[in-house]
Amino acid sequence: MAGVQSEVVRLAALQELCLLDTPASESFDRITRMASQLFGLPSAAVSLTDRDRQWFKSRVGIDVASMPREGAPCAEVTDTRDILVLHDIAQDPVYRDTPLAQAGARFYAGVPLLTQNGLAIGALCVAGSEPRDFSAAETAMLRDMAAMVMAQVELQHAYGRIDPLSGFPNRTQFVEDLNDLVLTDPRGSRRLVVFVDLASPDELSHAARVIGASFLDELVQEAAQVLRSALGPTRTAYMIGTSQIAFLAPRDVVEDAYISLLAAMLGAIRENASSRFVTTVAIGVAPFELGQTDPSDVLRCAHCAADDARLTDTRVSLYSCEQDALHRRRFELLNGFGQALEESSQLHLVFQPRVALDTGLCLGAEALLRWTHPELGSVSPSEFIPLIERMTLVKPTTTWVLNTALTQLATWLTEGMDLVLSVNISAGNLSEPNFVERVMGLLVRHGIPPHRLELEVTESAVMEDAGHALEQLQRLSSAGIRLAIDDFGTGYSSLSYLQALPFDVVKIDRSFITGCAEDARQRSLVATMITLTHDLGYRVVAEGIETQEIAGLILGMGCDESQGYFFGRPMTAKAFQPWYFSNRVQSEILAA
Repeated sequence: MAGVQSEVVRLAALQELCLLDTPASESFDRITRMASQLFGLPSAAVSLTDRDRQWFKSRVGIDVASMPREGAPCAEVTDTRDILVLHDIAQDPVYRDTPLAQAGARFYAGVPLLTQNGLAIGALCVAGSEPRDFSAAETAMLRDMAAMVMAQVELQHAYGRIDPLSGFPNRTQFVEDLNDLVLTDPRGSRRLVVFVDLASPDELSHAARVIGASFLDELVQEAAQVLRSALGPTRTAYMIGTSQIAFLAPRDVVEDAYISLLAAMLGAIRENASSRFVTTVAIGVAPFELGQTDPSDVLRCAHCAADDARLTDTRVSLYSCEQDALHRRRFELLNGFGQALEESSQLHLVFQPRVALDTGLCLGAEALLRWTHPELGSVSPSEFIPLIERMTLVKPTTTWVLNTALTQLATWLTEGMDLVLSVNISAGNLSEPNFVERVMGLLVRHGIPPHRLELEVTESAVMEDAGHALEQLQRLSSAGIRLAIDDFGTGYSSLSYLQALPFDVVKIDRSFITGCAEDARQRSLVATMITLTHDLGYRVVAEGIETQEIAGLILGMGCDESQGYFFGRPMTAKAFQPWYFSNRVQSEILAA
């Protein structure tokens, strides 16, 4: 049983070195050529002993890349971890009928390739077509050359674990070292990992675009110098990512005091950074229990803490379970929404009526997206819409909403419903080069006149790239599509700029409307907004009207339309149609 176990360990060590089935390397070929020439033999090889084969990492005078392990002298060298010399293979009862003998070999000598732990991964061997002796001096030389092979193996292995810029071990080494801590520290003991994020992804992208790749090199090297000095020779930092470094806090530190110490370290990194004016360094700290937390989770939590640190004044943050749960939910929602677009049974539209304030007549409706997650249930639009707008999902989402809304509008128009349907679009849509063409294509497909569609966009979305947004909006307006600015008053645009935009409607945000009944200053502000907006030539819609009193006040200020629970809550298409015809009847009665 022990022999089986040792073979399992040996094979694991061989696999970890990542040598099998790799391309030829001059570093190894140089050694095999030297062996062939030194011993005056036509064949030499670095032969690695796999589970059922001998695979040649380097070979001279050998035509095949591998041979069966069974019957191979190198396999015996590996198993015994000792030198094997066959002076005349033809006379050897074990090997005279093997593939090596059949290939014409009469002489063989091999020494084991031993790791630092004493495991044999294969052999360095030489072979010839004539029998010969092999002296003690030659044996010593072959052993020395086998040591050279292993030195090269260790060098390549170590280089693969060392980041060339910082000189720190990499993420793979961090994971191994973290797992090995249980050999020296009690299992379950609490430790802290520190995660230093030298720059946010946006900062890296912008700086690299302006300064070039050397910017990141300098950033890492400067930070590494500070950390190496702060940690001293007995502690190790690890290069976890492109601009991310991690290390373990000393045992038994007091968390609050240590976080203060890290803040001082952060100051030193900033002070020494040539890019301190274009990057923001953040530090996250995450506690974990040895042997009970997977290293990848340790790093994830520390990274999460570093992201949270960017929102604080100190730029140093301790991991928060609550924040982590929030980030996990956001990720789950983003991932789930992508699936929802492919399985649109999870998505549906509701329609909130928009009415003329003076007559109460329904003039249109706003299409609002709703999502029922198969596990989380109904997800609030205020939660998932902001996530979508920051991701690449915004384009397919708007396409789905537009197509679904226009399908319904086409049905309503054929049934005699006279209305305009509003659909919200985002800054991401305005940045799409073919957005106008896509919208026009959908209108044509559904046979809908452009003036029946109104696109709503917020002030903030317009101002993200005002020049490009203006061009897109003008093209949409020229095509006959109505345009509305949504949530007016909550953004940062100026009235002087708004007059240059081709809007038809301004929707005053509900936050200005709800307090009008109690607050005279609020009423004065809303009245001024309505007057100025009318003076600029826009039609005005008040959002969030929920009482008769507010409706009367807003009507008295000269507002044109309203939208709110007082007139109608968002409803399904099936419910909206009878509501619409009932509204028409009531409006006609009142008019009469």
